[in-house]
Parts: sequence; C-alpha cells; structure tokens
Amino acid sequence: MKKIALVAALAVISACSQPAEAPAEEATAETTADAEPAEVMAADGGPAYGKFKITQADGTSFTDDVRADGTYTSTAADGTEMESGTWVQKPGEYCTTKDEEGAVEECYPEKIDEKGVWVSSNTKTGETVTVERLPE
Repeated sequence: MKKIALVAALAVISACSQPAEAPAEEATAETTADAEPAEVMAADGGPAYGKFKITQADGTSFTDDVRADGTYTSTAADGTEMESGTWVQKPGEYCTTKDEEGAVEECYPEKIDEKGVWVSSNTKTGETVTVERLPE
C-alpha cells in the first residue's frame, strides 16, 4: 500500500512540474498583427494634432486646427476659413489632402532647424514656413 501511495505521489509531482505549452505560432502572429503602430510625433516631439500658428516668409500667418480624428481646418488671421481636409503625420513630414474634388495628398517635410525653430517646406514652391504650437 505504501508503494502505491509513493507512486501516486510521484505521478502528481511529475504532472505539476511539466513545462507549459508554448502558445500556438498562429496566435502569436495574430497578436502582433493586431498591435497598433507607434504614434508618429510632430517635429517638436509633441502629438501631431493640436492648434498651430503658421507664419509664411512674408510675415503673414494663419492657424491650422489639426484634430485627432484626422481632419484639419486652416483659418486666416481675419477668421476666414481657407481650406479643410484630412491629414496624416509621417516620419519627418506632414501630409494633407484638401476637401475638394480630385485633391491629392501633398506632403511637407518638417524639422527643427539649427536655431531651434520648427520649419516646414513646400517642395513644389520651395517656400518655407515656421510652425508654432499654440496652447489648447
């Protein structure tokens, strides 16, 4: 009887010490695919959305209201809406698509220059603007 109890105890111990099964390869791949990509930040290191003052080379400025839902509105200094559309932040560039028939995505490289100023440029015109994040 003692031998049966000893064998049973050894069986219980060995069952408890078996390694856990590794997750199925398919489940691991599925979890990785479902993970959200890291958020791309604006040139100043903050979120890509918010309100921004854009100052052109001639000194005129306007405000961009870039919303977290992927839409934006540009407003002139006098309060007139200039344009609206959708936006996406990509590494090193801000891209917009206007809300008008046949509009195509346009991307503007942006960076913090050697003087610490946030600048963005239009590759078609060569024009450079400064960007300033406004408080919410």
